[in-house]
Amino acid sequence: MKQIDGTSLLVTISEDLSTEPVLKVWALDKPDKKTGGPKCLSSLGIQNGRKQFPISAFAALDNLSQLAVGFANGSVTVVRGDLINDRGAKQRTVFESEEPITGVEFREGPTTTLYLATTGRILTLTITGRGQGQPAKNLEDHGCGVGCMTVDRESGDIVVARDDAIYFYGVNGRGPSYAYEGPKQLVSVFGDLVALVTPPKVHSASKPSVLRRFVSSQVDDLYKSSTFALLDTDLKYVAHTETLVAQIRTVFAEWGELFLLTTEGKLFRYREKTLNQKLEILYQRDLYVLAINLAQKAGVDNIQRNTILRKYGDYLHKKGDYDTAMQQYLKAIDNTEPSQVIRKFLDSQRINNLIEYLEELHEHDKATVDHTTLLLNCYAKLKDTEKLEIFIKSGTNFDLETAISMCRQGGYYDQAVYLSKKHGEHDRVVDILIEDSKNYGEALDYVSRHEPDVMYPNLMRYARVLLEHCPQETTQLFIDYYTGKYRPRKDAPLASLQTPTGGATSAVQNLASFIPLPYRQTTTVQTPVTQDNQQLTLSNGAAAAATDAQGPNEYHVPKPRTAFSSFVDHPDQFIIFLEACLKEGNMDEKDKVDLYTTLFEVYLEVAASKTGPKKREWEAKAKTLIDSTDISMDASNVLLLSHLSNFRDGTVLVREQQGLRFDIFRSYAEAGDSAGAIKALRKYGPEEPQLYPAALAYFTSSPKVLEETRDELDAVLKKIDEDGLMAPLQVIQTLSKNAVATLGMVKKYLSDTIERERKEVSNNRRLIESYRSETEAKRKEMDELGNKSAVFQTRRCSACGGSLDLPTVHFLCKHSFHQRCLNQVGDEQVECPKCAPTNDNIRAFRKAQEESADRHDMFQDALQRSRDKFGTISEFFGRGVMAAPATE
Repeated sequence: MKQIDGTSLLVTISEDLSTEPVLKVWALDKPDKKTGGPKCLSSLGIQNGRKQFPISAFAALDNLSQLAVGFANGSVTVVRGDLINDRGAKQRTVFESEEPITGVEFREGPTTTLYLATTGRILTLTITGRGQGQPAKNLEDHGCGVGCMTVDRESGDIVVARDDAIYFYGVNGRGPSYAYEGPKQLVSVFGDLVALVTPPKVHSASKPSVLRRFVSSQVDDLYKSSTFALLDTDLKYVAHTETLVAQIRTVFAEWGELFLLTTEGKLFRYREKTLNQKLEILYQRDLYVLAINLAQKAGVDNIQRNTILRKYGDYLHKKGDYDTAMQQYLKAIDNTEPSQVIRKFLDSQRINNLIEYLEELHEHDKATVDHTTLLLNCYAKLKDTEKLEIFIKSGTNFDLETAISMCRQGGYYDQAVYLSKKHGEHDRVVDILIEDSKNYGEALDYVSRHEPDVMYPNLMRYARVLLEHCPQETTQLFIDYYTGKYRPRKDAPLASLQTPTGGATSAVQNLASFIPLPYRQTTTVQTPVTQDNQQLTLSNGAAAAATDAQGPNEYHVPKPRTAFSSFVDHPDQFIIFLEACLKEGNMDEKDKVDLYTTLFEVYLEVAASKTGPKKREWEAKAKTLIDSTDISMDASNVLLLSHLSNFRDGTVLVREQQGLRFDIFRSYAEAGDSAGAIKALRKYGPEEPQLYPAALAYFTSSPKVLEETRDELDAVLKKIDEDGLMAPLQVIQTLSKNAVATLGMVKKYLSDTIERERKEVSNNRRLIESYRSETEAKRKEMDELGNKSAVFQTRRCSACGGSLDLPTVHFLCKHSFHQRCLNQVGDEQVECPKCAPTNDNIRAFRKAQEESADRHDMFQDALQRSRDKFGTISEFFGRGVMAAPATE
């Protein structure tokens, strides 16, 4: 009996050894009107050459266009026709054999092939299409039992069950097999599974009867039991096995479920578990490999697949198989929290596995800063420089800051430099070379190969360190930049380089293969000799740059002052820098002043540290700067620097240039240099009279000074007396301050002064008396003119000299004129022509006095310049300077 899939047709074959087997086709959805049962569509007797043998196998195409019936005598009959519509059918015996037929199955394709199984062979026979009519081909000389052959509808392969294994046969012959030992009774295909039924064990009649007496009647049932198993031949595992206390008649699938029918009429239904249920069962049995294969076969997504891999990894880790466990974690890395895995391998003995996992995290761009840190720590702990280099050069995504920081902490400076260079971290490269590697020459050469905006900040940042270790090269770089001549160095041609001698000093020397260092060999380039006959040594790279450069880059040249702080504690290099900058003609005047002043200061600083001829040589250089008329320096700064450095020659020169002669004398006096003070007094005294009072005070400041200047004291007193530089009282007060000078030293000065004062008092008294007499006479005359009439006796005109005649004009000044000689116009007041010039002078003088009365600045200026202060005050008092302003 066979039900056609997807239809309501049922094919049955009934046999009775007394007659031929009868094939009928039933329509289950069409009831018969008479019987009420299914309607029989067609009926056909199966021919076997009039030989009465039981049917051992049966197969039919889905459209019932062909059917194959195998008999126990070894013959196979094929039926062709329209059995559904009962339009007749043809039968033909297509195969005969001495071995009974145990199975027949169709395989459709370009040709229709009939697979035949006997007890001793597996054969194929083409019944439709190309090759039809040819004899059957022998596939294998091993047959199978009845019911042990079926077809896989999905793949079209023929499945054969033997006692040793399950075999698959395709177009090209036998395919894969699955070992499963034991006798087989039935085989069927259910989806991806192969269903097998093992027959019950036959009870031996020779078994001792004693056993039967001690065993219950249920024991007999055990010998009638059948074993049912479901096998997954692709994944090679037993999906289900069960023992039934009954013989199984047939196995069939319907509605997506599997059914077993026993000889007792019982029907067992089997429903396939879901994928998750299957996986849980496999997890419980620790069959993780099988679970992985099952999930892969089912086409699960990556998330679920990775979950299985992670579980498998956990299982292996518990067993101690760390390497295999790590492989599973690596496969599941996309959907696994890294911390869950990392915690399992933090033990130092598992550090290699941890490194492997961390490297894979970076490959998948899932690493964080902490992961990079941990990986680099692992490399450092293992001292695995090779892996560290590979990791850095691999281009793997990682946090740059963390990688560089860890390389520096671990002492892998070359790798840190490589990473910084690769990512354009120029500041960091210089920082590592100087702070960590202490490779100052390489750091200097590195910055000199970059544009000004990169070079200058780094040079200023590490200027003092570079000047300490590479003074000449650093100074030259400063000079180039501050004179506008800087240009990045170019790599020298490789052919001109030589391999550095000596053994490798770094564990990572092979990094030289990808870090260009074409500037290791040095050569000396002659440069102008500096102050200490120093010559600058440039590298090959600099020499190549000097010949290959296309010209200086355009950049803003900073003020030279910005570089001064970098040369602290490096005076020799500072002098070289300052002198080189001063040679440039296109510099602002203010910058030149700064440079000259600073150079003067450094000269004095160096001179202070020297002795003997060297000291005088440096002081001479400083003095040259002051003497030169082409050099402009701030006088106050030069004075201050000279004073702080105790450079008296510089102080004197500047004060001479500035006209500060009094300060020169005072500096000698403060230093107690009597000879210098006398020299300054003789040199500057005629032009600076105020030096004499100061000299008088200094000469009498102490007995020692007085002893040194005794001969000069009289000359000073004489000069003071002759020029009236001090009043006698002031001289006495000055001499009495220190109680050093005696009365005998100033006796002659005092006597001469007293005599002169007496004469001056006498002269002043005579002048006063004469002024009084004259004033009294003028007053009397004015009174007479105002109170008495005047008598005019003049007979001749004072203008023409002729005799006076009327009209005549008489003036109180006793001058008389013809009226016609005065040229009077109208009522105009006439002034005596003879006295008019004198009167005009008096009026002008008076007007000038009145105007100057308000010019107090003139009074103060005259008072300051006057030697006779009291006389000046008296003079301006007479001019009305101190008179009260008139009120209107």
